[in-house]
Amino acid sequence: MTLLQKLKTSTLNNKIFSLNGVWFKDIIHYPNIEIPQGGVTFICGESGCGKSTLLKLLNNTVSPAFGEILYAGKRIKDYDPVTLRREVLLCGQTTFLFGSTVLENFIEFYKYRDLSPISQDEINKYLKICAANFPLDASCVTMSGGERHRVFTSICLSLHPKVLLLDEPTSALDNTTSNTVMSNIKTFCNENNITLIVVSHNTALAQTYADSVIMLAGGIKRE
Repeated sequence: MTLLQKLKTSTLNNKIFSLNGVWFKDIIHYPNIEIPQGGVTFICGESGCGKSTLLKLLNNTVSPAFGEILYAGKRIKDYDPVTLRREVLLCGQTTFLFGSTVLENFIEFYKYRDLSPISQDEINKYLKICAANFPLDASCVTMSGGERHRVFTSICLSLHPKVLLLDEPTSALDNTTSNTVMSNIKTFCNENNITLIVVSHNTALAQTYADSVIMLAGGIKRE
């Protein structure tokens, strides 16, 4: 059975997610998990234990083979998938950007949601939060993978989801920049009542910025 251990106890009482007897593809078993509403929850563990898959389960990008997942007290499968994924926004390790400038990417993402684009000053504010201080006319095509990911994270933040899921958001950053980005994102989410759930192999970051930590280990095949 996959091990689960709370390393830090959150002071938040309300839960936004509950997993009960969840299996993914007969491979990974998640024990009963509760994730508090508000604050920052880190999900840590060894490679292959199902951390990234857990984020995908939480916004219904993938579905469990067995068990039940509740979001805000309602079964995830009863939500409209598009509505759910806009409320529970996954910023995964794969970066989805158009082959254009930083400004044009912000505009396209807002157009896709039928939203009016935000001002350039606001865009710069979100870029700064993620240490992505690039000119708005900079081409995303010529950026490194880490730079593109920070731009994508900036866009996700700007959309103000109810829950933001971040998968290894600092993996391409040095320690100083990692701490700056995590501190900025945590402050922004706290100020805007966004529940932040972060997958990270960096236990030092978790100890510093998490209100609660879930530790996953292993994964067994269902008999």
